[in-house]
Amino acid sequence: MPLRRAVLALLATGPLLSLAGRPARAAPKARLWPRWEAHEPGSTLRVDHTAWAALLEHLLRPQPDGRRLVAYRDAGPAERAALEAYLATLSTTPVSRLSRPEQMAFWINLYNALTVKVVLDHWPVRSIRDIDISPGLFADGPWGARLITVEGEPLGLDDIEHRILRPIWRDPRIHYAVNCASMGCPDLAAEPYAGDRIDAQLDRAGFEFVNHPRAVRIEKGKLFVSSIYHWFKEDFGGDDRAVVAHLCAYAAPALALELQKYDRIDGHAYDWAINAAP
Repeated sequence: MPLRRAVLALLATGPLLSLAGRPARAAPKARLWPRWEAHEPGSTLRVDHTAWAALLEHLLRPQPDGRRLVAYRDAGPAERAALEAYLATLSTTPVSRLSRPEQMAFWINLYNALTVKVVLDHWPVRSIRDIDISPGLFADGPWGARLITVEGEPLGLDDIEHRILRPIWRDPRIHYAVNCASMGCPDLAAEPYAGDRIDAQLDRAGFEFVNHPRAVRIEKGKLFVSSIYHWFKEDFGGDDRAVVAHLCAYAAPALALELQKYDRIDGHAYDWAINAAP
């Protein structure tokens, strides 16, 4: 057993893994990479995400509970080639010349497509956390690995989420849009994100997740939420009251009425099993 995996296995028996998540390290902070602030407000350039739309249509499987899971096993040579070609196109995109909404859609779609590719490259796999390609002895999963080059800059998943998307837009709905290939994560959207309708798409993603039990559960008078709201509490207002207020904003009426009774969160959980369709 490689040293890194042996150390992580040892840690799994201790208190660092008492809560689900990326326990070998704290959740990454949002730290701006200034190089990616450049944009053109009046730009009419549009990125073509047609290939990603076709892949989503082919691979996503609606489930009886309303979820959308990914049929990784159904991705044959044609689908893998199409994904490679799509990512190659994104890597040549002049991102700095796009408007802010178009940039946001670009980065979200890139993150999600890269995540699917990482899983396919290592399929079959029980959890994305088993894909230990990040640098460093205590690294867990693929998030730190450089996977693509955009405008001459090698980028990894952590760069896209925590150094570009979160610090530039400061929008908690980003956590509903980027998918980490896990059962506890918000689903992949059924269509690519698009700059001209991204606000409505993000609202829909928030509504879908908040109203599913993996996001919010009330049991015996106690409130349990997804660990996303614990790891990234600062993005959702900074304390339990703010998180509950955020949940109320996206909850269906009956759930919102129940949530208004709470000013603290009693626990959180997250399922890192791969989001593969059965």
